Formats: sequence, structure tokens, C-alpha cells
Amino acid sequence: MLGVMPVLFVGHGNPMNAITDNEFSRGWEEAAKTIPTPTAILCISAHWEAKGTFVTAMEKPRTIHDFGGFPDELYEVEYPAPGSPALASEVQEGVRLTHVEPDQAWGLDHGTWSVARRFYPEANVPIVQMSLDYTKPPRWHYDLARELAPLRSKGVLILGSGNIVHNLRLVDWHATEGLAWAQEANEKMKRLASTGDDQALINYHSLGKEVQLAVPTPEHYLPLLYALALREKGDNTSFFNEKPDLGSIFMTSVRIGRS
Repeated sequence: MLGVMPVLFVGHGNPMNAITDNEFSRGWEEAAKTIPTPTAILCISAHWEAKGTFVTAMEKPRTIHDFGGFPDELYEVEYPAPGSPALASEVQEGVRLTHVEPDQAWGLDHGTWSVARRFYPEANVPIVQMSLDYTKPPRWHYDLARELAPLRSKGVLILGSGNIVHNLRLVDWHATEGLAWAQEANEKMKRLASTGDDQALINYHSLGKEVQLAVPTPEHYLPLLYALALREKGDNTSFFNEKPDLGSIFMTSVRIGRS
């Protein structure tokens, strides 16, 4: 019996984390050791925005190299995890807030495979991705995530992949610490997540200038709301990889679960 699976939100950051041995990639490896091996993964990645809600429904999702300007070694990585048409159908049937359409074209973007290959290097856990509908507000995404809750009792690891603080325009290539506004935003959002103040995090536009700088666009932030929406009574909330990268990105990741 797997019981109720934990939920994870992972700050994925630089695509090079997929092939670099560093504190972030090691943090992902350690996080995977704290949970039972899932029957499948449902990932909500910052890198699949669409008009509408879709789930990958193919048997063999392709590895998408959705970035530019990196070493050839990164483009050569393939992560051949199987898909799960059965899980895709279950998501379609379980969601009532909107119509979920099956997708045969997308695959696994780097928000998913860069993390998953550290979790399960043998690529032996089926993965389904669900898109972010860019036309919908944060509350809608939170409410949609709540409809995914039954999957936790069926051995499915629900994984949000983005970054709590993610402002590429303000990157400081020489920074060794988080910029002051980024540190303040990271601590503020951690505090709200710890105390269960989901409403404040849904209304993140009202959290001050620092958070507005941290979330200039919503796609890297929304996967956090998916994870928080899945908290149940008895769950604990903890953090890992609580470090900055390039000054204006925080790799802070969240684990929600019973132990």
C-alpha cells in the first residue's frame, strides 16, 4: 500500500541542472528518496502554456529540448520514460472545472525531464504532463488542482515544476547571494506557505513590490499553487533547495506529505 502520496513543487531553474552534479540536482535526488516510488507522475510544468487544458496521452512522450544556447551535451539527453494514457484518461474524467483534452504532440519539456531524470534515472516511472491555461487567473488554477486530489491515493506523484522567484531580466551573473528583493520575496512566500495562507499566495499581486519582481509573469509561479491546493489535513509542509541562483532566481522547493 502506497497510502497518500506526497506532493512536490520543485524549483527547476537552469536547464543545465539536468546534467550538472550540484547542490540542486543532489537535492532532487534526496527528495525522491523520501517518497515511495509512484505508479506514475502527473507534472504541471511552467514550460507548457496553452489556451485550454491538455494532458499528454501518448505511450512514448518525446524529450523536448525547449531552450537555446546551451552545450551540445544537454541537447543529446533523452529521457525515455513511458507515458500513461490510462492516467491521462483518469485526469480527463476527474476534472469537472474545465474540459481536458488529450494531446499527442507535446511530450516532456525540460521543466519535467530535467527533474525526473534525477528522481528516476532509469526512466521507469510513467509520466503525464498537464498544460497551464494561460487565459485563466490564479484562483482558477488552484481550484483545478483540488480536483486532482484523488490521484494522491492512487500512487500518483503530482509534481509542480517552476520557480517561486524567477526574474530572468534581473539576473546577476556575478551574484553569490540572492538579490535583496528576491530574498525578501522568497522568505515571504515560504512563510505564507508554511502557515497555510493559500489565499494570500493566490492573490500574490497584492504581496508587495518584491513579490511583483519575483513573479513578473505567472507561468513559473502557478505550479506552486497546484501543489499547495493539494494539501490535506495531516500533511506537513517542508522546504529544500532553499538557495538563490544568479541573484534573481530561487530554487526553493516544497514537499507536502504525511511524514
